[in-house]
Parts: sequence; structure tokens; C-alpha cells
Amino acid sequence: MYESGENYLETILILKEKQGVVRSIDIARNLNFSKPSVSRAVGILREDGYIAVAPNGEIDLTEKGRKKAEGIYERHKLLTEFLQKVSGVGPELAEEDACKMEHIISDETFQGIKRFMGV
Repeated sequence: MYESGENYLETILILKEKQGVVRSIDIARNLNFSKPSVSRAVGILREDGYIAVAPNGEIDLTEKGRKKAEGIYERHKLLTEFLQKVSGVGPELAEEDACKMEHIISDETFQGIKRFMGV
């Protein structure tokens, strides 16, 4: 899965937790993407079995999608905390950098950071 797909899944997870119901327009607004771009991505994620789309447009993560989204979000949160504590950068920069790192860091390195952080 590409970084963009992971970002979509993470966004769906976060929006679902915040507001309960997620539709394509919510994703477009949150990510500041065009509706056609989101529609295309939603179609791909649905075809790949990561999400289900109800007839009313509500988007839900499948078990496969939830597992992937939760893994990405876990990386995001822990890397953000790690960057703030270890490097001393502010929350905004830590969040921005964590968002980039969460997609490319190896599982071995991430597990090492988890151990270092006592998680």
C-alpha cells in the first residue's frame, strides 16, 4: 500500500472516532483534497478490501482496513511523542515529521523506538 492510501485509512479512522460517520466529503475537507481525488481513492480502497461504502455514502473500515489504519495511527502517535521528547521539537513540527516517517520506517526500527519509549 502506498503512503496516500495509508493517509486515507488513518484519516477515516480518526474521523470515525471523532464524528461517528464518515463520508467522502469529510475526507476531502480534512485532507484538503478535491472530491474527485477522494472518490478515486475510496474506490481503490474499497476494491482492495480496506473499506466498505454503504448505499447512503457512509464509509466504514473493514477488519483489514481497521488493522492497517490502527497500525499507522499508532506509529503516528508514538513517533510524534518520540520526536518531541528526544529532539525537543515543538508539537507541530513533530506531528508533521511523524506523518512523513510513519510510512517509511521499518517495523524493526519502530519496535526499537517502542522499546526505548517503554511501550
